[in-house]
Amino acid sequence: MLYITLLSSLIVFTIFSGIYFSRNPSKVKKLARRFLTGNVVAFVVLLLIVFLSMPSSQLYAAQNSENAIDGNNNTDLGFIGIALSTGLAAIGAGIAVGMVGTASVGAISEKPELFGRTLIYVGLAEGIAIYGLIMGIMMLGRM
Repeated sequence: MLYITLLSSLIVFTIFSGIYFSRNPSKVKKLARRFLTGNVVAFVVLLLIVFLSMPSSQLYAAQNSENAIDGNNNTDLGFIGIALSTGLAAIGAGIAVGMVGTASVGAISEKPELFGRTLIYVGLAEGIAIYGLIMGIMMLGRM
């Protein structure tokens, strides 16, 4: 329980420090980079400590329990697949919208009549997340 509390507080602290440094751009960038790097390293070290300090009975508890993944019960893997398809599609859509959005703002600033075309491109980039969501819903229907 202590590990979960430490990891959760580290994640929350990273988010709030990122907000603080984004609101105060006059602060030194080196300090922000060192702070973020140190925070990521601390997170990885704590995560390794958690996995290495678990007794072997907890690590292999899934093999002897009733909830073990076998040939008849693959719902756990199905939920992981749903989470991966939806999450990775959303991340890909975010990256695509970021790239297309910055390019479209640059194009609109030079030629305002290109607004309609660039809006279509941004909409196509957002469609990636919708496809991932549809795949997740279809996979939920089969479970």
